[in-house]
Amino acid sequence: MDRLTAMQVFVEIAERSSLTDAARVLDMSRAMVSRNLESLEQWLGVRLLHRTTRRVSLTDAGNEALQRCRDVLALTEDVQAIAGVRQAAPRGKLRIATSVSFAQAFLADVVGIFLDRHSKVEIELLAQERSVNLVEERIDLAVRIGNAPDSALVARRLGVCRSVLCTSPEYLRAHGVPTDPASLEQHRCISHAYVGRNELRLSRQKQMIKVPFHGALQTNESTVARQAALRGAGIALLPTYLVSADLREHRLVRVLPEYEPEALDIHAMYLSRQHQPPLLRLMLDHLAEQFGQSDAPWDLTDEGDAPVADGRRAAETLINARSSARSVAGAKASGASAGADALAGLGAIADAGAISIGSLSENSTAKRRVEPSAKPVTRSTSRSASRKK
Repeated sequence: MDRLTAMQVFVEIAERSSLTDAARVLDMSRAMVSRNLESLEQWLGVRLLHRTTRRVSLTDAGNEALQRCRDVLALTEDVQAIAGVRQAAPRGKLRIATSVSFAQAFLADVVGIFLDRHSKVEIELLAQERSVNLVEERIDLAVRIGNAPDSALVARRLGVCRSVLCTSPEYLRAHGVPTDPASLEQHRCISHAYVGRNELRLSRQKQMIKVPFHGALQTNESTVARQAALRGAGIALLPTYLVSADLREHRLVRVLPEYEPEALDIHAMYLSRQHQPPLLRLMLDHLAEQFGQSDAPWDLTDEGDAPVADGRRAAETLINARSSARSVAGAKASGASAGADALAGLGAIADAGAISIGSLSENSTAKRRVEPSAKPVTRSTSRSASRKK
């Protein structure tokens, strides 16, 4: 039999601990897999695997031969590439796993671009809220978010996942604005079952603090937490890849903007650097290209700024406009209407998605901070106004 094929069969069996799974991956019958394995053992003159009805495990000779077989297969691919024998158009199938929210917000588009470029490729994108076993579930590539990647897998860092504490403007109108991390305990919170479930790690001026974070609502899916936050159910810790558009379009407002939640790395996880299928290598390079920034693509606006900064500018513009309007109408404003203006200003800023909303309060000090930016009313403006009347 073809010794290269026999080596490939042996490597698949060893990685999956199953003749049946190896046969499925290689699109062979189980009997053919067994024959290839026996052929390799006869050629080498050693027993490579212990086989029982329940499990398959490597012998000492098999453990030593495994890496050598991987090296031979990798060298074969390199020789084919150099000789130009490799197929001009990539083809084959990849199984990719990631979380539901990341698949919806980003990875589905990235996969779509890849398929546009490589029309003979098939991709099965599995979206689920758990860490999959790459061997048992025949996953070629997992895209995971976290700072402690599985040491049994190869991890290629793609980028960073930042998060924000945010809620709806309606929630802030009804319940007030948190002024510091400790005040979160007086608010309804929405927590993720796996990230920040009972505790938040926040940094300010390079100092990390831990804050209790108990959710009145807990969920294992970030898209559910986002929807609850949009509905005004509470304050949620959400990844910016999921809510950057909500922040830009003012559906959500960032709270405690001076405190940065701990950032998490995004990794592409796969089984081995050796004997890496060309299609997998092509996808890894494609993912690196799509990230390709010091900041993640969803953290940038068209001008290259983070959406949070964009929200701050919008808020400052709105504050100045509101202050000017109050100054023009100041002669008619009573004490009661001034209080109403302050509340309206808070609502308007919330509507604008201002991340600096955490620094606002309804007292006179906050109001005085805004007033100096107003332009004085000139005489010509007053005469013009009276003529219009």
